[in-house]
Amino acid sequence: MSASMENISQLERRLDISLPPTEIDSEVQNRLKNLARTVKMDGFRPGKVPLKVVAQHYEEQVRREVLGTALQKNFGDAVRAQNLKVAGYPKFEAREGGPFEYSATFEIYPEVTVGDLSKISLQRPVAQVGESDVDKTLQVMRRQRATFEPVARAAAAGDRVILDYTGRVAGQEFDGGKGTDVAIILGEGRFLPAFEAQLLGLETGAAKTFEIHFPQDYHGKELAGKTATFDIVLKQIAEAKLPPVDGAFARALGIEDGDLDRMRDEIRANLERELKQRVALRLKEQVMQALFDSTKVEIPKSLVELEIEHLTAAARHDLEARGARTEGVPFPRDVFEAQAQRRVKLGLILAEVVRANGLQAQPEQVQALAEERAQSYEQPEQVVQWIYQSPQRLRELESAVVEDNVVQWALRSARVEDKTVTFDELMGQSK
Repeated sequence: MSASMENISQLERRLDISLPPTEIDSEVQNRLKNLARTVKMDGFRPGKVPLKVVAQHYEEQVRREVLGTALQKNFGDAVRAQNLKVAGYPKFEAREGGPFEYSATFEIYPEVTVGDLSKISLQRPVAQVGESDVDKTLQVMRRQRATFEPVARAAAAGDRVILDYTGRVAGQEFDGGKGTDVAIILGEGRFLPAFEAQLLGLETGAAKTFEIHFPQDYHGKELAGKTATFDIVLKQIAEAKLPPVDGAFARALGIEDGDLDRMRDEIRANLERELKQRVALRLKEQVMQALFDSTKVEIPKSLVELEIEHLTAAARHDLEARGARTEGVPFPRDVFEAQAQRRVKLGLILAEVVRANGLQAQPEQVQALAEERAQSYEQPEQVVQWIYQSPQRLRELESAVVEDNVVQWALRSARVEDKTVTFDELMGQSK
């Protein structure tokens, strides 16, 4: 076998390969002989099929297999000899000059020089969980467990109303524009705010006709920017009744003895875990952006294409999991291209940061993270066992540890400023 390498661009290479004809022919004959010992064909006993007959039926297939194996082996030998790391998959093509002449076009991984983070400033949010945060969370839990009692008054925010409605655009009903005995909790935002606002102040039995203008960015493209007319009949108004904060409420939250102080301690511990996770997420987002912005690297097109395929498959799977049919639905490449380029570039940068600084996940780190995540469940030991039973779940945990290692490394390299914020600000909640 002979091979010659050509640099097409900074990352793209072409390898010309000449396979030895005698070795290929010899291997084809050996495989046909082995096949003749086991192949079953009509009119012949097993192991008694003449080699000529076997060759007539199988030589073309066997030759393709032999050529494919030889190409892969010789390609691998050639790139290893030149210490090249192949990105994506090579493209093999036959060359003029005979059946044993091929070329392989491929890309290699780029050299990555990570940007200098010492010139970067990062903000670390600092927040505390206060008694008011525990009270707010308790109030949310009470609302989640609310019961509703019918009332004879006008509808107000927080009420549950039951209604029939029919919507029309240009006089024609539209898909999803009709409902019977539909329950809406006013103020939750499950319907357009403008629609819910039309229900406020109405009493049971009221009928009303009104117009709603759908915003330009409305998720239903067939309605975006259009005006619909709705006819509604309000059939019931019910007022929310929140459960009292007592022993029964505590037991419903998993506090077996109903102790209210223990219940508040559990809520506080959960909020502190959420707080820690949100701080880590904010720092991670900043570190990833800093690495992305400060590092210039050539991105292999083949890796971007593979990532686009991955994102497309994930989007299709997500839609199907939601009950949507995706057969015949186009998934344009350009929808995913920018995201794919970002993910590939960050992946290359992180791989170099991890390699250069020895930031691989250690078993004790993975164990600690598994135990930490399991603490929010009633039986954490079983959750840890469940994690370790799945290689995929373990890989996800290892990736999380590696990312945290990178963040901690970046915090030691960059300038870090602590910024005091409230719990609500950090969690993105309204006051």
